[in-house]
Amino acid sequence: MSMIDTPLMRGLERALDISAFRHQVISANLANIDTPGYHTRDLRPFAGELQRAMSSEETLFTPMARETRGLLERPDGNNVSVERESLLLAQNQLRFQTAVQLLRAEFRRLSEAINEGSAR
Repeated sequence: MSMIDTPLMRGLERALDISAFRHQVISANLANIDTPGYHTRDLRPFAGELQRAMSSEETLFTPMARETRGLLERPDGNNVSVERESLLLAQNQLRFQTAVQLLRAEFRRLSEAINEGSAR
């Protein structure tokens, strides 16, 4: 294990991967808002998906999207809601930005530790 390959770094990497994938899923939902019969897709709750990612031994973890049940369908069979998807997109963006800030802080901490060690 290298100094950069820590459980925190791996967790943040997985969180960013999940958020990026969820962004694609939400964007696809919005792109299909006028497609008759299209059903909204989403990931499991973020915490559950992150736990699944962290327990996976695979280096390339792929989140899975599934159809969201229980949403109101329009007469054409489409159940995408602009309001719902916009809210999910905003929440996902905040989650992504938080993970990026935590990753920056961890890199800063590592950089300070390296620089302090070389100053002695």
